[in-house]
Order: sequence, then C-alpha cells, then structure tokens
Amino acid sequence: MTAPALSASPLLPGTLPPGTLLLVRHARAAGQAPDAALTPEGHVGAASLVPALAGLGVTRIVSSPWLRAVDTAAPLAAALGLPVTPDDRLTERVLTGVPRADWRERLRDSFADDTLALPGGESGAAARGRAQAALDTHRDPAGVTVVVTHGNLLALLLGLDFDGWAALRNPDVWLWTPGGAPTRLDLPA
Repeated sequence: MTAPALSASPLLPGTLPPGTLLLVRHARAAGQAPDAALTPEGHVGAASLVPALAGLGVTRIVSSPWLRAVDTAAPLAAALGLPVTPDDRLTERVLTGVPRADWRERLRDSFADDTLALPGGESGAAARGRAQAALDTHRDPAGVTVVVTHGNLLALLLGLDFDGWAALRNPDVWLWTPGGAPTRLDLPA
C-alpha cells in the first residue's frame, strides 16, 4: 500500500473528525526486547510528537505496554495531561519463537501469506485481528485517539506489504479518519 504524505501544517486544531486514530510506531529503541529503552535519538523523536500532535484534539492515548512504546507516548501524555492506557493486544507480533538468521526472508513470506505461522510465532492475520480489536475498543467516538505500537503490527494494520514495512520510520505517524484510508503524517524535522 502506498499512501500519499501529508504535511503537518494543514492539520489545524479541531479539524480532525471524531473517531480519528493517530497510529504511531514507537521512536528508535536500543533493541527488540519488551524492555528495550529508547535511544537518545528515540527520546528526541518521542518529544517531536508533542508539537506535531498536541493541537489535534487528542482525547485518549493507548500504547503497547512494552517500554519503547510507553516511553514514546509519555511526552505527549504529559503535555496533554492524559494517562497512557496500556493494552497487551498492541505488543509486537512474534514472528517465531526461536532466533533465525533468515528472519527477514520469513517476514517477507509472512506478508505474502498472512496465514503463515512459524513455530512459536503468530500469523499476520492473527496479529492484525488482535490489534484491530484493540483499536475498536479504544477508539474515542467523540475525539482523537493516539495508538502507539510496533512496526510489524502497524504494517499489518495498515495493510502494507514487506516493502511498506521496511519503509516505516521511528517514530512514524499515520492518520486514520473514520471511513477513510490511513495516510502517513509527515512530521517536521
């Protein structure tokens, strides 16, 4: 899926319709483990979300409970005086239960066949289903919900292919209005 980029400037406060989701891939982290912390660059990226998103009518912030996602949400939550609600359904998809040298190839395979589940792993279809259930639970019908998650899961939610996943940034923000298609929001540098 290729989506046109939006610039941050046309999004004026109060212009987003109720029920809008802002889907965020966490900022740069020091690793892939659930307790991997943000890097110094990641902290800068998380802080950059505040001016980009604070004026958009955000009423809820939901996050994967993994440290890098919670720490990405924290500056925006502090600026808006909102809690970060953790949801286990937003954790990263586990491709396989054992380390594999060929993980990139198997990940590519899993985007081509969303029913593929490697030993100890989760299929793309199952991961997308649990993530979509989290979005359905937390979407604020009267406001704007920020959802902070992980790259593979975000790509599955957005309907991206392997190359779309590879092109995701840390952080990356996608605007999903009710009845519309997700569109990447270009953050100011």
